[in-house]
Amino acid sequence: MTHKDFIVSADGHLLEPPDLFVTRLPKHLRDRAVWEEDFEIEPLVEGGARIFRRLHTPGFEGWTISRYRQTGGRMPEGDPEQILEDMDLDGVDVQVMHPNLSLFGLYSDDHELSMAHARVYNDYVIERFTPYFSRLAPTAPVPITDIDDAVAEIERVAAAGFRGILLPAVPPKPYYSRDLDPVWAAAQANGVQVFIHTQTGGVKVNDPASTTLKVVMESAAQVNVPMTERSASKRMITQSVYGPIVPQQVICELIGGGVPERHPDLHFALIEFNAHWLASLVGSMDKCWVTGIGQDADWWLGVWDDARPADDQPHMAQLFRLNEKWPYPLTPSEYVQRQFHVSFQDDPVAVACRHITGLSTIVWGNDYPHAEGTFRGSRELLARQLGGLPAAERAALVGGTLAGILGFEAPVSAVTPAG
Repeated sequence: MTHKDFIVSADGHLLEPPDLFVTRLPKHLRDRAVWEEDFEIEPLVEGGARIFRRLHTPGFEGWTISRYRQTGGRMPEGDPEQILEDMDLDGVDVQVMHPNLSLFGLYSDDHELSMAHARVYNDYVIERFTPYFSRLAPTAPVPITDIDDAVAEIERVAAAGFRGILLPAVPPKPYYSRDLDPVWAAAQANGVQVFIHTQTGGVKVNDPASTTLKVVMESAAQVNVPMTERSASKRMITQSVYGPIVPQQVICELIGGGVPERHPDLHFALIEFNAHWLASLVGSMDKCWVTGIGQDADWWLGVWDDARPADDQPHMAQLFRLNEKWPYPLTPSEYVQRQFHVSFQDDPVAVACRHITGLSTIVWGNDYPHAEGTFRGSRELLARQLGGLPAAERAALVGGTLAGILGFEAPVSAVTPAG
C-alpha cells in the first residue's frame, strides 16, 4: 500500500460578505464598520481585470484589489461548497481559513469596535461553516485589548468547535507581558492553538496613516515607474530585511517571556511570513546564550568612573556573563522545535533548512484564494519543490504536522493500492 499525502493548508481565507459588519454590528458602531464595495471598470490593460473591490476601514481606507481568480472563475463568498470544490481542484484535503479583508479591522486600539467585529465574524462562521468543520478549520479572531473579553471569547469559540484562535502580529502590548497569561491559559485549557497572521494589529482608528497601506502605495509607485538602483535596493530591503522583523520579534517575545515554557501544550503558528529567515533566527537566538570557544569570560567592557573606587564600578561588566543568564530549561531553538510552526508557500530555502530549524517548524499553505499564494498551482508547486524529499518528511510538511496539532486524521480514502 502507498499513502497519498494528506494535505492540510495552513493559510486560507474566508471571503466575508461585503456588508457583513454593516448589517450585524451593534447599531451604534455601524458607521465605523469594515465594509467593502465592488466596482467594474474597463480593463487597465488588454484582457485585464474588470471587477475591483475597495475596502473601507480606518488605516486602510481605499485599499483596492482586483477580483480573485478562482479555479472555476467564481468568487467563493459565503459558499463553503465552492471552497470545497476549489480545494479538490488544488489537491487540498483540509484548509485552515483566516478572515480576509476584515483582518484590517479586527485589531485596533478601539477595543469595543474590534471585539464587536470579532464576535460578528465568529458568529457568521459558526452559522455558515460549522457543518464543514471536518475539512475547513476557520480560526477565530480574538482581540487582546481587553484580557477578560479575550478569555471569554476564547471559551465561546472553543465550545463552538473552533480549533484555533487568531491573534495579531502587532499586539497592543508585547507578547512577553505577563498580563497576557490568562489568554495563553485559556487557549491551552480549551484546546485551541494560536495562529498569528501577517499584517494584523497596530491599527489606530484616529490615525489614518497605516504602515501596511504606505508599503502598498510605495510598491504601486515602484511598479509604475522605471526601475532604478534605488528602487531595486529598496524592494529587497523591504522584503528581505524589514519583512521578517515582525515574525522574528513575535517568536523572541513569546520565548523570552516564557510563554511556551509555562504552556507546553500550546502551539504557535505564524502564517504567511514564509520561513526562509527561520534558520538564521534559531541560530542567532541560541548564540545569545552561549560563550563561544576562545571567548574570554573574564573580558570586561564599560565606562570607568574615576570618581568611584576600583571595586565599585557599576558601569563595568564581564560582558559574556550575560550569556549565562538564560532563565529557562530549554534553549530558544528547542522551544521553536517543540511548539512553533511557520507557514511557507513557495520557499525552497525554508525546505532546505528543515533539519536546522526542525522538521515540524515549517508547514505549507497555499494562501487560498489570494493572488500572491500558490492556489491554482499547488499540485505543481508541491511536486516540484517537495517531490524529491523522503516520503515521511514530505508528509509532515504538507499536512502531517498541522493535522496532528489541530486533531485531523487522514481519511481511509487517502490510502490507495500500490501500483
